[in-house]
Amino acid sequence: MSSGSNGMSAARRAGRRRSRLRDLAGNLGACAALTLVLAPAAPTRAEMPSADSPAEFCLLTNKNLALGASLPRTAARFRAGAPLKVVAIGSSSTTGLWMFDAAATYPQVMRRELERLRPNSRVEVVNSGRVGDTITGNLTRFGSDVFAYRPDLVIWQLGTNDVAWGGSAEGLEEKVISGLKALKASGADVILMDLQYAPMVLASSDYAVMESIIAEAARQEHVGLFSRFALMRRSVEAGLPRGALVAWDGLHNSREGYDCVGRALARAIHAAAGGSTRKPVSGRGRRN
Repeated sequence: MSSGSNGMSAARRAGRRRSRLRDLAGNLGACAALTLVLAPAAPTRAEMPSADSPAEFCLLTNKNLALGASLPRTAARFRAGAPLKVVAIGSSSTTGLWMFDAAATYPQVMRRELERLRPNSRVEVVNSGRVGDTITGNLTRFGSDVFAYRPDLVIWQLGTNDVAWGGSAEGLEEKVISGLKALKASGADVILMDLQYAPMVLASSDYAVMESIIAEAARQEHVGLFSRFALMRRSVEAGLPRGALVAWDGLHNSREGYDCVGRALARAIHAAAGGSTRKPVSGRGRRN
């Protein structure tokens, strides 16, 4: 076959991939089904149990979250009573932009909640977020900011900056897949965290395609998926004010948003690692 024919074949394959992703993105209900397994129906505000804060409302609305994949290494560490090392890599949503206290960032909230759910465990979290980073930037930092710490579990928050600032999801499917393969090859469990349900994200023409890329990559590579987008949207649909989980900039999470994301993620990790799926005891957990 000639080089021209090879180029045409590659173009056709790329076109088919883009078409498939756009078909997935065209139905956000199907996308949500691919991403995060949620309770069957969102209760109305009148049906909701009493919640004393937006974060509590968010958690009550999003019961029984599932990552869609097991976390064998994490489960083994818990069973052995060994420390669990978690690396959270991503952008400003991981660094916790607008939070002046590291304890309010989602990785630290997650750590406290995991230790509350598993009192005999010790969880160490490395925050490898970088403000403004993209998927390409994440990949270049894997060596120094992920693998160097020899993590048991990696949470990769991705995609927002690639589309929220007028960018495009074009060509990112292959990069996400290659990144997942590299993370899995290290022996770590992996969870993808997708975009936030926020005005600046929804204003992007490519946010739905990005959501589909992340969901399809998690499915294809059999890794966990924590859909922040579905969690936040579901809370709004249940009656939470649109700005309750979003900061003043219309993009990042508010303190209550980081709190809900961190605790909901911890509960999903706990369940995926073989923990009880019963409703956790209410409360915000330890503050240390």
